[in-house]
Amino acid sequence: MKPTQILITGILSSGICLPFASDAKPKLNKLPNIVYILTDDLGYGDVSVYNPESKISTPNIDRLASQGIRFTDAHSPSAVCTPTRYGILTGRYAWRSRLPVGVTRGYSQSLIEKDRTTVASFLKKSGYTTAVVGKWHLGLDWALKNREQNSAGKTSEIKEIDPELIDFSLPPTDGPLNHGFDYSYILPASLDMPPYCYLENHKLTAPLSEQSPGSNPANETTGAFWREGLMAKDYEFEQVTPTFTQKAISFIREQSAGKKPFFLYLPFPSPHTPWLPLPEYRGTSKAGDYGDFVQMVDTEVGKVLKTLTELGLDENTIVFFTSDNGPFWRSPFIEEFNHRAASIYRGMKADAFEGGHRIPFIVRWPDKIEAGSQSAETISLTNLLATCSGIVNQKLAKNEGEDSHSILPLLLGNTKEYIRPQALIQHSSRGIFVVRQGDWKLINGLGSGGFTKPETVQPKDVEAAGQLYNLKDDPSETANLYHQNPEKVKKLNAILLKFQETGRSR
Repeated sequence: MKPTQILITGILSSGICLPFASDAKPKLNKLPNIVYILTDDLGYGDVSVYNPESKISTPNIDRLASQGIRFTDAHSPSAVCTPTRYGILTGRYAWRSRLPVGVTRGYSQSLIEKDRTTVASFLKKSGYTTAVVGKWHLGLDWALKNREQNSAGKTSEIKEIDPELIDFSLPPTDGPLNHGFDYSYILPASLDMPPYCYLENHKLTAPLSEQSPGSNPANETTGAFWREGLMAKDYEFEQVTPTFTQKAISFIREQSAGKKPFFLYLPFPSPHTPWLPLPEYRGTSKAGDYGDFVQMVDTEVGKVLKTLTELGLDENTIVFFTSDNGPFWRSPFIEEFNHRAASIYRGMKADAFEGGHRIPFIVRWPDKIEAGSQSAETISLTNLLATCSGIVNQKLAKNEGEDSHSILPLLLGNTKEYIRPQALIQHSSRGIFVVRQGDWKLINGLGSGGFTKPETVQPKDVEAAGQLYNLKDDPSETANLYHQNPEKVKKLNAILLKFQETGRSR
């Protein structure tokens, strides 16, 4: 074992000690770098290692899976963007926040609470240099022209600020730099949401001097869709993802010469709409512009991984790869391309069904994680904070990562040491809760709760009030067992109520 490899003495956040031997001297041990790659709206069935029938080729992501562990039952805490990102960084379900339902926009106020521990602030205290490069989508407190309004404080709800009231010459008063990141280069919200611009360390890289008329082909929010709004002169839709790749690579190169470990949070804004692959990718997949865009994302991921290898950093770097929710892939696209972006699972992005929140999740850590391994454990993306707690051997406080459960034992192959959470919670874009315990899944309402029709259904007197599925027997959620298993429904509802009342699930 190399001297630079880390000796993990325990997972203090869970009170577990892991017998992990090393022939290196303790003073030579070095904390690993951590790179967290988050794609946007990438489906479980888009990645070919997860779906052999995929009409999309993802060789770089597949190779990463062959070098590490692949989880087959991983879930985002929500079926849409913002709440999942909140959960990743804080280890806390977003329905506990000031935005229990929905997403922030480009002019929304900051969602992460002041002094709330994030993965970045936690690792920074442990000696890491921290950076975010990519899509933020957690709100910014833009500076206002009326200075009195700037000091008025936040309300109990997230406000959407009129851009006419914003002084864009001043940096936002709350953003990534206020939540543990040493460096940030971000897009405020989604690729299809104004303002269309980059902020580097809270400063616009170019003035918002242009106005995009928007694009809405056939009145659909797919394809080359984006909304009308302010745009910076240095912003090109097709170049956003490659720009973030280059910024991430520059950060990695800068850190390679330093003595401190680094944490890079790399939330790619794609393959979220607009689906605008570069010319060299057009027609390369069998799933239209969307598939071409996914293949472009795969190449960008490969560039980051190649940089780690070229710099000799991959041996002591943990790479996480995942998606923020399920794919935006409606039934007509399935029929047209014979491609199932959510694989065998029902529904799509925003839904309470599995297609809304079941996601690819891969972790590579050479010499620590068995190459080509696989886990069927049910896990949530809120796991990052507690997992990092185990990696750096620093215990979380009671008010930190209330819904975060360490998966470090699973990564290291110590499955007997893994403390399985009582249950995991997801929710749809409309706020319908999902309670998952073992093979059983309760959806606390009828309909998809998201984009798949019908979104909501009012039960009649003789109908079930919700949905209960056994995913082992029925992974595609075709047989609602709500009436047949009243005790199971009661038990899962009680767990949800307990988590809501106590404010924590850990």
